[in-house]
Amino acid sequence: MGVSTAVLATPAHAEVVEPPRPAFYEAPATLPSTNGSVIRSEKLTYLLDPLDATSLVRNSTRVLYKTTNRAGRAIAVSGSVLVPNAPWIGPGTRPVIGYAAGTQGMADRCAPSRMYSEGLEYEAIGIEPLLARGYAVAITDYEGLGTAGIHTYMDRVSQGRAVLDIVRAAQRLGVGISATSPVGLQGYSQGGGAAAAAVELASTYAPELRLKGAVVGAVPADLAAVAKNLDGSLFSAFGFFALRGLADSYDMDFSPYLNAAGVKAMTDVEQDCVFDLFSNAFVKSETLTANGQPISSFLTLEPIRSMVEAQRIGKIKPQVPVLVNHSALDDTIPYAQGKAMAKSWCGKGANVRFRTNLAPLHIGGMIPHLNTALPFWEARFTGLPQLSNCWTL
Repeated sequence: MGVSTAVLATPAHAEVVEPPRPAFYEAPATLPSTNGSVIRSEKLTYLLDPLDATSLVRNSTRVLYKTTNRAGRAIAVSGSVLVPNAPWIGPGTRPVIGYAAGTQGMADRCAPSRMYSEGLEYEAIGIEPLLARGYAVAITDYEGLGTAGIHTYMDRVSQGRAVLDIVRAAQRLGVGISATSPVGLQGYSQGGGAAAAAVELASTYAPELRLKGAVVGAVPADLAAVAKNLDGSLFSAFGFFALRGLADSYDMDFSPYLNAAGVKAMTDVEQDCVFDLFSNAFVKSETLTANGQPISSFLTLEPIRSMVEAQRIGKIKPQVPVLVNHSALDDTIPYAQGKAMAKSWCGKGANVRFRTNLAPLHIGGMIPHLNTALPFWEARFTGLPQLSNCWTL
């Protein structure tokens, strides 16, 4: 497979050469006009399965498809579509889950379609049970993760659209998923934000999808509050990812707010994966700013304040049932955020069930989130209603 390189702008608008990426991930000069159109596809192979035994149980496809980013620009995004070979034995046609991956990092090598192929994708613990139940799973790599450009990490609209359009692409691949297939959305952490954004946008952006519900966990619904919580923590890198991604999405130069170390950090983080988070663990953002104040202090200044506020989730009513999971012991995404988002949706008349768990820390909270997803989907895909608990919030 061929490779190519690309040049990117840093927050200081200097040029940085991206490492080579496989040619599959390069967009053609002209993109299709329809969102969710398949640009190209290929068989997704597994590094740990050289004899290709996996193909006996599932069809695994890597896909490059067309979506539209927050700024309204047509872009190519990559992803994966996994479909069990066994016949669907449930009611109707085989459902497809638009699965939004949690934080992968910023570098192209971190893309879920590459990590899954290499046996390094931690989201497999959530994806494999869905496949075992017989659901198809479509996983987006998001804007700029795998493909050219900066990954617009935490951009609400870009992420939500990418999730919806990978489902559309799956329906057009000819792998047993069609326009009549029931659709679900699922994600945790960054993926929780992407799936939550997708369920908010679905009725206007992808109204033709037969959406049945969404399961979202540890949603970073208010980035300003998340930024304060992450600063100086083990997951400081996540805040840097967000600053880097949003700066690119909004074409905003943050370098006047940063010192030399800050500019370097925002440049270097573009080549990090989640496994590199220790490179920035416990770094206090005040050591990276020009005035010695934490980055969170800039979030009250325009146009940064408006940019961050535009990412808030909870303002648009989902039109389908949503299950919201959050650990009261989450050390990364404050529990109050998940509850406030759910309460906001409830106030708009949405069908929401909010589940609190006591799993330790942010990572631990993923387990009960995944455990509640399967019974939720069983009920939704058999046509059973969700009992809202909005009255408790």
